[in-house]
Amino acid sequence: VLLPDAELDLQRSVQAVLRELSAQAPALQSNQGNSCRDDLHGDLPQRSPSPASISVRDRPVFQAVSEDLWHIIIPLLHTLMYVLTKATGITEELYRKTYAFCTRLLTLPTPYCTVALDCAIRLKTEIAVPGTLYQRTVLAEQSLMNELYPYQERVFLFVDPELVSASVCSALLLEIEAAQGQQTPEACMRHVVSHALQAALGEACHPGALHRKLQTSSRRVLEHYFHAVVAAVEQMAGEASPSRAGHLEKLEEIYCSLLGPAAARRGRCGDLLQDQPPSIPLPSPYITFHLWTDQEQLWKELVLFLRPQSQLRLSADLEALDLQGLGPDRDMARVSMLSTDSGIERDLPLGADELPTPSSPEMDRAGLQRKGGIKKRMWPPDFPMPGSWDGPPGLHRRTGRPSGDGELLPGVSRVHTARVLVLGDDRMLGRLAQAYHRLRKRETQKFCLTPRLSLQLYYIPVLAPQVTGQGTWEQERASRPPELGELATFLGRADPWYETTVNTLCPAIHKLAQMPLCLDTTQTVDPFILDVITYYVRMGTQPIYFQIYTVKIFSDLSQDCVEDIFLTELKVKVQDCKSPKLGSSPRRRGVTGAESPGAELSICYQKALLSHRPREVTVSLRATGLVLKAIPDSDTEGSPDCLPAAAPVTTHTCLNVSVTEVVKSSNLAGRSFSTVTNTFRTSSIQIQSQDQRLLMLLLDKDDRRTFRDVVRFEVGPCPEPCSRTQKSKMSCLNSYGQKEMETTQATSKPLLMPINTFSGIIQ
Repeated sequence: VLLPDAELDLQRSVQAVLRELSAQAPALQSNQGNSCRDDLHGDLPQRSPSPASISVRDRPVFQAVSEDLWHIIIPLLHTLMYVLTKATGITEELYRKTYAFCTRLLTLPTPYCTVALDCAIRLKTEIAVPGTLYQRTVLAEQSLMNELYPYQERVFLFVDPELVSASVCSALLLEIEAAQGQQTPEACMRHVVSHALQAALGEACHPGALHRKLQTSSRRVLEHYFHAVVAAVEQMAGEASPSRAGHLEKLEEIYCSLLGPAAARRGRCGDLLQDQPPSIPLPSPYITFHLWTDQEQLWKELVLFLRPQSQLRLSADLEALDLQGLGPDRDMARVSMLSTDSGIERDLPLGADELPTPSSPEMDRAGLQRKGGIKKRMWPPDFPMPGSWDGPPGLHRRTGRPSGDGELLPGVSRVHTARVLVLGDDRMLGRLAQAYHRLRKRETQKFCLTPRLSLQLYYIPVLAPQVTGQGTWEQERASRPPELGELATFLGRADPWYETTVNTLCPAIHKLAQMPLCLDTTQTVDPFILDVITYYVRMGTQPIYFQIYTVKIFSDLSQDCVEDIFLTELKVKVQDCKSPKLGSSPRRRGVTGAESPGAELSICYQKALLSHRPREVTVSLRATGLVLKAIPDSDTEGSPDCLPAAAPVTTHTCLNVSVTEVVKSSNLAGRSFSTVTNTFRTSSIQIQSQDQRLLMLLLDKDDRRTFRDVVRFEVGPCPEPCSRTQKSKMSCLNSYGQKEMETTQATSKPLLMPINTFSGIIQ
């Protein structure tokens, strides 16, 4: 049990978080609020919570509902579930009280009901089989292979060395290596065995003797009891009606076999206070650090993640889809045979195949069987290509499995979960969108990753520090140009807990980079940043979907276009260079091209309307540039003319276009020019230069993605590469009766990139 001072400390931390979430937006970025956040869940890996500490966290959750404080329910519920996963000795009453509370939240709108359902599913198993959540988390994250629970998870941390400083990369790498150096497979197996026995036996367990026995056991003995505990937990959790008493009986047998009957009978009362073993930590997930230097690096890392076990898990159905050919440059194989007969087996000449005799009953049954003329590797019948790799998780996914789990093909389960975490600014997210689009495009040729891999995307903003002063973090954030952090700002507005937990992590990362490096990985470290990353990738299960836009770029109207995609912004400027054809006459008399700033543009766009009715607008104007933004600003987010660009289910997307128009005026001093900014919203747009002045395009604010000498470009929602033409049947009546006609309608789904947050978009 926690000491009174420690419990009061914890209660003050919880109350501080409540005050922080209840405050206005400027208080969300305060350093004082960050320290409260650190006290609440930053110290969780260093101590095992007791039932008293759970009650401290539990009380504000129920109080929030009674006082209609809905904005703090999801953060407290996430933190409570995070603690319940680690704790031992939790009473069944507390579990059932929390479960009943989650079921009450199912009547609320999203995201409250979605988060509550996920928590209720996990709590239902934990009530019957204590310790299941902890065991499955460690097994999956540490890749401790077991036949009863084959799921594996891995965190891929990607950093662009051109956008993030070398000191930040080195500091993060050293912190990850120092923390994971203390997490050997033997240590993780000891944690699983000890946690399962203590969670199930409670006061009947002798933790001190158990800890000493596991520390002195050999690798062979440790593996034996590890597999025995995992089998007992998973077999009971897999039953339709798991019995808590039956689970307790099995673990008592393992406990007596491990310690011996005499030591097991002493129980917990034999432990002295000074003999208490260290608390059971929840190891951080296995994280691999990658410098993003190759466009195909994401694909290669995901393939390597699947490759060691791919040949062991392939079924006959997967062989037909050519899943063993993981090479990215090979085309999908197709086996064809030319058929010159009618296609009916009885019309084949004798000897062509081993046909039965004419008098046999097999011949009569085979008379109307179809002979395949072309054998083609194709998708299973009526198999819908997924609009996104995971999408919103279904309400009936299996208990305890990682999010996004399911069977896309018969007999094929997603046993691998790749959590891709990127650090950087909006330019890094632009590169992630490019890689995501390439990866989805590959799946149209090689359907090898989607059936077996659940892909989860995470984002932590790391912006360049300000060097102009020694102000506080909120002062630096206010003075920093917001261009490179627009998507992080949008995520913070959509999810307040993301704003408090993730968006405020940037100054801590830069502070870590300024600290002197410690190359001794044997010392015990306090990896604060790693703890926050772990909390984010574990509890950030609700995605926000962002529309990816495609742009077709023409440098010559007589040639094919170049296609690219962008996620956040497309900026257009008029090049200060000579036009391609010299000596051309100006379009307007008395005003030459050199005198007039900007370029004459023809703009044709589809106006974004909530009614979804097509309304095309064509205008011609002179402009010096324009900006197309896919992320809505705070002042336009609630506009009725356009839905947000990111939503759990997006049926309408829009771009915010700002055009810097040139206005000509005449007075006694002569002609003068001024500029005015016009804004409108569109779902697609086409722009062409009319006076032969060339344009320059900048995608996602990245100087490396600049296109010059552009005369025309077209922008629209990027279609899902896997979406195909679908046939729909409709019935119509004519004057002669009723007949059924079949129509073909091209339906292309938009490509949406999910970024995981804690609660999704809170309305």
